[in-house]
Amino acid sequence: MIDCGIWLVRPESETLALVLQAEMGGELYRPWLTTSTSQKAQFAAAYRNHAQWIMLAASGIAVRFLEGLIDDKHSDPAVVVLDEAARFAISLLAGHEGGANNLAYRVAEVTGATPVITTATEALKPLVVGIGCRKNVTCEQIAAAINKALGERSLNEVREIITIDLKAKETGLLEFCELHGVPLRILASATVAARPWVTKASDWVQQKVGLPGVCEPCALIASPRGKLIVPKLALNGVAVAVVEDQQWIVQSQLWRLN
Repeated sequence: MIDCGIWLVRPESETLALVLQAEMGGELYRPWLTTSTSQKAQFAAAYRNHAQWIMLAASGIAVRFLEGLIDDKHSDPAVVVLDEAARFAISLLAGHEGGANNLAYRVAEVTGATPVITTATEALKPLVVGIGCRKNVTCEQIAAAINKALGERSLNEVREIITIDLKAKETGLLEFCELHGVPLRILASATVAARPWVTKASDWVQQKVGLPGVCEPCALIASPRGKLIVPKLALNGVAVAVVEDQQWIVQSQLWRLN
């Protein structure tokens, strides 16, 4: 559980907010119950009460609420904005230093939203890694498979690791991501089923999880502009695929030319 504030702008967001609170903890704020003070003033009064905030609002509203409150990236609370339809979890403030980037991934995991990360440290990493694994694989098994798939490439180039919801609680996978500081993104099995891109379907995976594959479609969905540079590689119960963001390559070439 995390110590965070969950700020609702409208009563219509309450169902979504309760889902977040049930999974992540935190304190719910219902500012419409206090009519004598504006929501912006109420948020300003509560702003420093939590190290992290989840705001169920449009990003424009969040920006207006934060006006005059932002001080320093090393001390500002992390702020993640989630739209009421739970489509995007946007790391808005204190993304790297304050932990908003990790919070955005956590919110996305709970709600099915797409995490939106814009800090250069994370956003400019070109690789995404899709993972499928057998039950109860260890952190060491995950590490061995990923290292083999990356080859001469570095884990420092990996923006995120992606798997399906059925593997969201795998201890070995969670330990690996925590140990190396790599965000874990969870995709709904239905999302992967709708776009089952695989170089070769797996009868075993189809039988166990109802999908022709996991690691390749996960990686390709997470990086729609990307190219599959490492097709499914299986090692000791772990399957890995690596996709490289082609837009990042173009941008890198432009930087070198300039």
